[in-house]
Amino acid sequence: MGPTIRHLTFDCAGEPYELAGFWAALLGRSISAIDAPGDDEVLVETQGEGPGLLFVRADARGAVRSGIHFDLRPTDRTRAEEVARALDLGARLVADRTGASGRGWVVLADPEGNEFCVEAGERDRAAG
Repeated sequence: MGPTIRHLTFDCAGEPYELAGFWAALLGRSISAIDAPGDDEVLVETQGEGPGLLFVRADARGAVRSGIHFDLRPTDRTRAEEVARALDLGARLVADRTGASGRGWVVLADPEGNEFCVEAGERDRAAG
């Protein structure tokens, strides 16, 4: 089985919390309880009805490139295995934003340069 789309991620030139508030109100959803004004990343939860909407301050990740991209979570592979599979299929490594704790993501680009991220997979999370 392939990965699932966990988030649609929006690069924000302004405040992620404000833009997330707009989308949360428009869609009748809520902002994650762990997010607050001033955060670099803010999640609008979708209660299992499709991927969440993640708003990320653009200067926290570099210049705004494509504005929106997928965040993938592997379902039956580790993040490293999913990244290797994507690279074998023709993706290009852009940046590894994985922290020492294992949190974070790997930024890849498809063959035409469209970026997407791979988060820790279910197997990574189960391993701790």
